[in-house]
Amino acid sequence: MASCAAARTFAYNATLCACDPGYYYLLSGNGTTGSCAPMPGGGWGDWQVGAVGAPRNQSLYFLAPVLSIDVLRRLTQSQAVLLMVALATLLAWFAFCAAARFAGRDPRGEKRMFRARYWVSRLDFLFDNSHWAGDQQVLRKRKTELGGTCSVASLIIFTGLLTVLLYQAIKRRSIEMHQVKPANAPDLLSFVNDLEFHITTVSSMSCAQAVPPSTFAMGTPGFMDFRVVSLPTLFTYSCTNTSNGPSIKLSCNECRIPPRDHYVSWQFVDLPGQPATAVGFQFNLTAKQHGDSKHVSFVSGMMNSDGYIDDGKMKTFRGRDSNVLKIQLFPQIYNNLGNLRILQPLVQDFTQGSVFSDVGSLNASLQNPRDGVVNATLYISYLPDYIVEISNESVVGPVSVLASIGGLYAFSVAICLCFMAQCEARIKKLRDEDTRMLKILSKRRARRNWDKVRKFVMYTWCPSNLDPTDTSGKKPEGSVIHSLLSFA
Repeated sequence: MASCAAARTFAYNATLCACDPGYYYLLSGNGTTGSCAPMPGGGWGDWQVGAVGAPRNQSLYFLAPVLSIDVLRRLTQSQAVLLMVALATLLAWFAFCAAARFAGRDPRGEKRMFRARYWVSRLDFLFDNSHWAGDQQVLRKRKTELGGTCSVASLIIFTGLLTVLLYQAIKRRSIEMHQVKPANAPDLLSFVNDLEFHITTVSSMSCAQAVPPSTFAMGTPGFMDFRVVSLPTLFTYSCTNTSNGPSIKLSCNECRIPPRDHYVSWQFVDLPGQPATAVGFQFNLTAKQHGDSKHVSFVSGMMNSDGYIDDGKMKTFRGRDSNVLKIQLFPQIYNNLGNLRILQPLVQDFTQGSVFSDVGSLNASLQNPRDGVVNATLYISYLPDYIVEISNESVVGPVSVLASIGGLYAFSVAICLCFMAQCEARIKKLRDEDTRMLKILSKRRARRNWDKVRKFVMYTWCPSNLDPTDTSGKKPEGSVIHSLLSFA
């Protein structure tokens, strides 16, 4: 940085510029200019822990401001959609029946909506003998419009609930059982995993400032099992420059669970014009069984100095005290996935090293060559005392499904029967709606039959014989049409 006129910068050593505590110099897209940026994302709340299986697809996260991805996932992967479809169908049926009743009032029975009301009454196949009846009256079997409405409504409810039941029986016919058992040596030796530890030091530093580790420690310091071993005997080290800073990668292929913990340390040092400072750490830890790339356990996230102390101050990591990231690897056996044996990485603790929260102390540190480092330590802790066995246990059988179907049917019929009984008890007009509708239909049938008789008589006798008229326009007393009209 040639000039300190940019925001969030201060001068040190009279000719150099540095970012304020909690900020790091971030280059722009063209790589020629940049500005001081804070720690990307949040702190401890941005972690993701994945079980067996590939990490979740993050491509739909652009919908988060409009629709929560968790809500979208619940709607598309649960029975909520089936219930919503059943509810929409039920409301549409009730709306159609209400429209037919109010628009189909026709004493002559000639409107189409009146005929729709009649066919709705013919659908009364559940409650045709369960309608309201007065005291000391014989309960007769009859079909009403309300009974047809409730019969179809109960069928819709039962179909929707039955679909959800079948969905659960197919998709959730088993539950995942976790069983903890003590571990012995043969069980632990059967865990052969490929481990990768990616730790990015969020800063404006580069891999040129990194001092790669040559050894790592095993065991507990101060005890007889403590050892210092050459790094290539177990881990493969590499460093990659990223937009957020240098990313350290430690990988171990065909690793077995050792009985002791591991400690790997590295540091970044000052270079001319490039001080060793950082604002946080980004990690991505993965584990998979050797030879199986389909199932992966992972944990990823970001950490800054506010992990435990939330005082609202921006801080920069710099100094001799090491920043320790403690990782735990927990052995798990998935019996439901072909006896898959995989280690689940977990982040247990983060101990921050030397930090500076004000410009004065950071300025003094930048001018002190003894503080010109950023130390980092990866503490890998194995938990080999117990092993978690995961298996599937069936919870849905044919008898339970049949019992559930009977319960759903009784529930659907009971709801609609209660609704129909309440309507007929409170609205007296509904008690005899079948009689009124049948009278209208019988009158219409009689009128239609009478029209047939008239046409038959007219085509049997010619109109001149049937309807003789004199010059005055009056019908004779003894004509056939006069007799039929007088009979009618």
